[in-house]
Amino acid sequence: MVVIGQGYVGLPVAMRAVQVGFSTLGFDVDEPRVAALAAGRSHVGDVSDAELAEALVDGYRVSFDPADLAGFDIAVISVPTPLDDGTPDLSAIESAGAFLAPHVTPGCCVILESTTYPGTTVELLGPILAGGSGLEPGTDFHLGYSPERIDPGNHSWTLVNTPKVVSGVDEASLAVVDAFFSALVTTTVPLATCAEAEMTKLLENTFRHVNIALVNELAMFAHELDVDVWNVIEAAATKPFGFMRFTPGPGVGGHCLPIDPTYLSWWVKEDLGRPFRFVELANEINDRMPEHVAERVVRLLNEHGRAATGARVLMLGLAYKAATGDWRESPSIAVLNALRSWGLEVDVCDPYVDPARLPAGVDALVPCEDLAFSDVDVVLVMVDHPEFDPVRIAAAAPLVFDAKDLLRGHEIKGARL
Repeated sequence: MVVIGQGYVGLPVAMRAVQVGFSTLGFDVDEPRVAALAAGRSHVGDVSDAELAEALVDGYRVSFDPADLAGFDIAVISVPTPLDDGTPDLSAIESAGAFLAPHVTPGCCVILESTTYPGTTVELLGPILAGGSGLEPGTDFHLGYSPERIDPGNHSWTLVNTPKVVSGVDEASLAVVDAFFSALVTTTVPLATCAEAEMTKLLENTFRHVNIALVNELAMFAHELDVDVWNVIEAAATKPFGFMRFTPGPGVGGHCLPIDPTYLSWWVKEDLGRPFRFVELANEINDRMPEHVAERVVRLLNEHGRAATGARVLMLGLAYKAATGDWRESPSIAVLNALRSWGLEVDVCDPYVDPARLPAGVDALVPCEDLAFSDVDVVLVMVDHPEFDPVRIAAAAPLVFDAKDLLRGHEIKGARL
């Protein structure tokens, strides 16, 4: 079998496939990534170098040469689907389909995992595979969709024990897709159509996006009303029914929340000509949060007699979530840029981010062991990494702005979101 795309989704799938006995080729167009994987160096936090080394012995290969895709029986496509100026960019899916098409044979199965809008599997990927192979999906070979549910850094819910939604373009395809993933995970959830499975993924993340927007806007109003929003949320979460706990933060980031809801909104507008108002409002609120955090930091400095221009800020956390090094779409980057545009000097510490792969504008990271809180004017907590010690921060930081409620229960000079 082959897994196209060896990122945070594709690599764990490839590792699990090897564990259950599949001879697996990991394919990626990123040649340095391929070289690192072949040498046993993992770039994915949920896959250790030791696990990768074991897989390389047990049947895992990695390549960037499309010729090596020949002879597959099952192919899983796990490639990025970003937005390009608000429009879905499916070029990676198109490329993956073009790579696979010449090697499609009767009876094989192709499964798309990448997040996308309903209709992509049947209307985009299927014709690409058919055009390059001369074979028809659902007639000559199997085709299906199974949305990824990887949550980086989550050790309670993993690829194996998180239920896997599966679908196919026909009953036979569904049966093959279901059988394959049943070998990898403990529970599958079959759906009748690929469109239902594609929309399931968008609903899951839109649900989170909208509810995060609700508590983010509540946090902004609560601050102005002099109400502690964190205490309010903790109290509401004691209700055993009818409430689900979401917490505010400096914005949303990563591979899902800033992107997936917009896929759904774009598809509704494209197909039906009407706006998805909940999504558009949630985007507006969540996109506003980094600016709100930056404004609060400046205001905090002013309240304590320090001008913003030239003030030194130590930002704790660059990634979009705790215990991961993924900074894609991270609100930390937007906050960093806003603070610098107002004349503040900002240093960044993140023990999970690879110092060799930093976003534009971040030249270097401050190592955790070199943190000197007394040398800065304010410490800005953007990510609640376990390495950030709230006791030490509360004791040593001259001022703190805590955007993640990391310092709850500790007496600080400063403010919380």
